Amino acid sequence: MKIAVLPGDGIGPEIVAQAVKVLWALRLNIDMTEAPIGGAGYESAGDPLPDATLKLAKEADAVLLGAVGDWKYDKLERHLRPERGLLRIRKELNLFANLRPALLYPELASASTLKSEVVSGLDIMIVRELTGDIYFGQPRGISTLENGEREGINTMRYSESEIKRIGRVAFDIAMKRNKRVCSVDKANVLETTELWRQVMIELSSEYPEVELSHMYVDNAAMQLIRAPKQFDVMVTGNIFGDILSDEASMLTGSIGMLPSASLDANNKGMYEPSHGSAPDIAGKDIANPLATILSVAMMLRYTFNDETNAVKIEHAVKAALVLGCRTADIWTEGCKKVGCSEMGDVVAKALN
Repeated sequence: MKIAVLPGDGIGPEIVAQAVKVLWALRLNIDMTEAPIGGAGYESAGDPLPDATLKLAKEADAVLLGAVGDWKYDKLERHLRPERGLLRIRKELNLFANLRPALLYPELASASTLKSEVVSGLDIMIVRELTGDIYFGQPRGISTLENGEREGINTMRYSESEIKRIGRVAFDIAMKRNKRVCSVDKANVLETTELWRQVMIELSSEYPEVELSHMYVDNAAMQLIRAPKQFDVMVTGNIFGDILSDEASMLTGSIGMLPSASLDANNKGMYEPSHGSAPDIAGKDIANPLATILSVAMMLRYTFNDETNAVKIEHAVKAALVLGCRTADIWTEGCKKVGCSEMGDVVAKALN
């Protein structure tokens, strides 16, 4: 298994180190090579996605990513900022399908900000289209009008084929779960998502066993807080999925618990935690590495078709929680507060 390891910025190197530790504990035949991305890429090569990093990622079977971004880069020209490296690698690798599971471990029910009866038993899969929508649509930019006033422009657009391919991912996943798909749009005011809804309805005829429902994005945001267990698989576009998946992460107790997979048409993937680089806590050994470790489990499952070891990692994470080990973001009274590195050690040990 050839894996490109891209630690990135902020807490990225700390959390990725724990995921690598867990991978080595499995004693698999792995070739891991590290390269910079984001701010680290800019520092090393003047580019948030250096050519050597992109080449490594294209040649690898899978990519393990930490996080990108730091406030100190906010004054750079937009194309040099760390986040542009992340958007570019997604586009270059054609990683159009982003899978973000929101699963609440029973041991963390008290860590959620919602009542335990609302979130207990939560198990949602959010499927987000990742290479289209307003983040990539053209035209875009900031221009000056004839009257001297500045105007910002971004374009939301989706083709029928883009909608179909992400829809199929959602329906296929639903067939392995509870056979329910909720498609999230804003079809009442946005023509782009009016087409989205039409295509989802047409596609549903290929999956007669799956129940398809539709929800406007503002209502979906409310329903995730009001009654999140009504959802099985949610599928939506890039910007809506970005927002809703972060909201769903807090149902699980912390965004530090939310892994993600970004896949191409052949299940080659980039695996990363859903949270950001948190530069304010970088280097303090207090970050939660569990989302990154769980992302490795998704890597084994989706890219390497190794369900056995994927489940081993998930069980080891659960074992760490059962032991009462908690990083600061999920700590509650009566538990043992551990640092990033120690949490990695506990999970690695639980594998054996």
